[in-house]
Amino acid sequence: MHLKRLSLFNYKNFSEIEFDFDAKINCFVGKNGIGKTNILDSIHHLALGKSYFNPLSIQNIKHGEDFFVIDGEFEKQNRTESIICSLKKGQKKILKRNGKIYDKFSEHIGFIPMVIISPADTDLITEGSETRRKFIDGVISQLDSSYLQKIIQYQKTVSQRNALLKYFALNHVFETETLSIYNTQLDELGNEIFEKRKKFLEEFSPIFNHYHQIITNAAENVQLVYQSDLFNADLKSLLEQSITRDRALQYTSVGVHKDDLSFEIENYSIKKFGSQGQQKSFLIALKLAQFEFVKKQSGEKPILLFDDIFDKLDETRVAKIIEMVNNNEFGQLFISDTHPERTENIVKSTHQSYKLFNL
Repeated sequence: MHLKRLSLFNYKNFSEIEFDFDAKINCFVGKNGIGKTNILDSIHHLALGKSYFNPLSIQNIKHGEDFFVIDGEFEKQNRTESIICSLKKGQKKILKRNGKIYDKFSEHIGFIPMVIISPADTDLITEGSETRRKFIDGVISQLDSSYLQKIIQYQKTVSQRNALLKYFALNHVFETETLSIYNTQLDELGNEIFEKRKKFLEEFSPIFNHYHQIITNAAENVQLVYQSDLFNADLKSLLEQSITRDRALQYTSVGVHKDDLSFEIENYSIKKFGSQGQQKSFLIALKLAQFEFVKKQSGEKPILLFDDIFDKLDETRVAKIIEMVNNNEFGQLFISDTHPERTENIVKSTHQSYKLFNL
């Protein structure tokens, strides 16, 4: 997988800019606020149909303009693939591959495997369970389109069940038969999602531990602990047991939409007890494990985006990452950094082809 060309029109702070990429390592350097991260985000947009940093698509249009267009040309398995993502105010976002518009964005997920490592990843530690569920679902969905469809259908069914519970409360009625239809649907979908997540984490955790050992020189033991209601019972039973509470709350209080992933260091929460350095190592290991997992499962090296990474890491961690680049574990890399000389010295040491774009 290789990105050959990228054009941006009215995307975030860029009116119009174009890049050609013929190197393994591509570095965007310049002062803070100049748009380095925005370029990486545009590549993410082409791969996954959305921004990594701003989920409100309309806010990615340049101020004072009515639309944005991101146009990329990729090489995949010796074929040129044109991907265009565009949005006009008041209209739906459009994603096209080789001129053909996708009916559903979900059909595109996984076609361009990609991993981003960014300071924004701290949200995985500091934010609520939804952020960590999205991480799990994002990795699995890049490799399994049927899983993504199940997630979409499950969330839709939860919304319908919640609407029914609100209707019951508002009208002082209760219909067991209608509710049981949703319970059956959620049970089928939820159990499949649970089994997929459980299997994924069984395969993913050893890879994560391997990378964490490399980055930290085996300094600590870390754990990813999957937390789910479904370890206790099947979802249909749980829904039936929680009906009194659900009617009072007017929403569905149990299910895989409540799953979480506990990040632990020496069996303690890394959020509460981990230092900044330990949290950084944990997150980088997590993302490198994502890269390795997707690479193994898909047979392709994902495009890897490093956002402002060298500014946030000490020399030891940087050296470990460079060692992996030298071992040719990675495919095409895109890096943003504020210090041109530092960046060039680091990428020179890889002895790989590289190109600096001064913004």
